Amino acid sequence: MARRKLVAGNWKMNGSHAALAELVTIAEAARAAPLVDVSIALPATLIAPAVALVPGFAFGGEDVHAAESGAHTGCLSAAMLVEAGARFTIVGHSERRADQGETSQDAWAKASAAHRHGLGVILCVGETDAERDAGRAARVVQAQIEKSVPDLATGDWLTLAYEPRWAIGTGRTPTLDEIGEVHAIARAKLRTLVGDAADGIRILYGGSVTGANAAAILETEDVDGALVGGASLTAAKFVPIIEAA
Repeated sequence: MARRKLVAGNWKMNGSHAALAELVTIAEAARAAPLVDVSIALPATLIAPAVALVPGFAFGGEDVHAAESGAHTGCLSAAMLVEAGARFTIVGHSERRADQGETSQDAWAKASAAHRHGLGVILCVGETDAERDAGRAARVVQAQIEKSVPDLATGDWLTLAYEPRWAIGTGRTPTLDEIGEVHAIARAKLRTLVGDAADGIRILYGGSVTGANAAAILETEDVDGALVGGASLTAAKFVPIIEAA
């Protein structure tokens, strides 16, 4: 089935109020590409001012806590993100898995909490360089999907993002054949979990996506868009990826 391309940015721990001016140009480029969905996950401090600056654009959170409220210092609930104006959140990002020790079960709980509050979810999966070198990339991704994807998930609210950990921020990318192979494996695994609904779930590629390589990546079978890190911080680098989509 036809799935609209999605180009999603992730500012990570970058940005300031002054940097929000970039979003005006990015939003203009998004309006000029009506067949492409564009969104950006921002640090929590920037979500509300970004929504005020560019009404109608899809801004999201970079993470969410699974609990509704409570003694979780420094964390944000799904309700808090919604109140700030977020439309979606990222969960299971490889940097959360590596730096904060998050598991696929954590990602499942966060995705479920976000969905309960009407947030879209970009759920990240991907192998380390050691796992790929050991020939375990497919098994790792399949296991992460099985443990992370909530029951009865649909493309109305869930997007999967394949991001090989070794390609994030390194300038390295898998070959197009490698990307296509893992995306096909991910699609097949989704079908075992949610049946025909898997055909409506977009699968993004993430990991050193640039304006130079975006077109080739986005033309690859089963690649429905991109999750973009560093290149989403400026319009000059992000807009060419939108245009490629």
